[in-house]
Amino acid sequence: MTSVAKRQRIPTGIPGLDSMLGGGLLETSAVLVSGAPGVGKTTLGMQYLVNGAQLGQPGLLVTFEEFPATLIRDAKAMGWDLRALEAEGKLRMLFTSPEVLVKSLQSPDSPLSETVRNLAPRRVVIDSMAHFLRFATDPVELRHIFNTLVNALKREGMTSLLLDEATRLLGAQYRQSGSLPFVVDAILLMRYVEVDSAMQRAIAILKMRGSAHASEIRGYSIGQGGIKIGEPFKDREGILSGSPHRVS
Repeated sequence: MTSVAKRQRIPTGIPGLDSMLGGGLLETSAVLVSGAPGVGKTTLGMQYLVNGAQLGQPGLLVTFEEFPATLIRDAKAMGWDLRALEAEGKLRMLFTSPEVLVKSLQSPDSPLSETVRNLAPRRVVIDSMAHFLRFATDPVELRHIFNTLVNALKREGMTSLLLDEATRLLGAQYRQSGSLPFVVDAILLMRYVEVDSAMQRAIAILKMRGSAHASEIRGYSIGQGGIKIGEPFKDREGILSGSPHRVS
């Protein structure tokens, strides 16, 4: 009997997060990264792409709202030179719209398809999925669009981070695009939490198809060099509610 080949792991470049993921993301998986504005989703995405460039895995950053110049400036504050990576052919930043992205991935003659062929990206970050809500509002059509996007990225051999904006800063999150969590292979939650009257950040893996993953919720910080994962929250319940309480 022929054994099934083990899928390769794609490290994020964030050591604590890779250990939570069981060694990294599964190759060609689509990962939903959900979090409120300013919680660090874009930073995580850039760190993932920079790590890929260092490992010889070219990356594609697709943005619907941030101009490349802004991303270059923000990345520089973290110690990353995105312009140099572009010049070396290790990264490509694309400012476009959801409509153009989906249509381009479906057309082999589109400029984006040509970019994919020339760059041969192994990693892609899309920022952010919230913009698809303006592209289509019908739930059935939206799920079809998400499926088309995810399948196209997988077909091209890319392991993707799909950044999505949470609708609330604290507490349980709700979004109209309710089908997206069912389409992706893994879900990564990034949350603000209030602990002892101070704001902190928390990260957790909600699901990961085809792999075991850590179940604990960990704190993290953002600074020079990007995201650093801290210790699990101990002796507290309700972390993801935004206002945890101490366990007696």
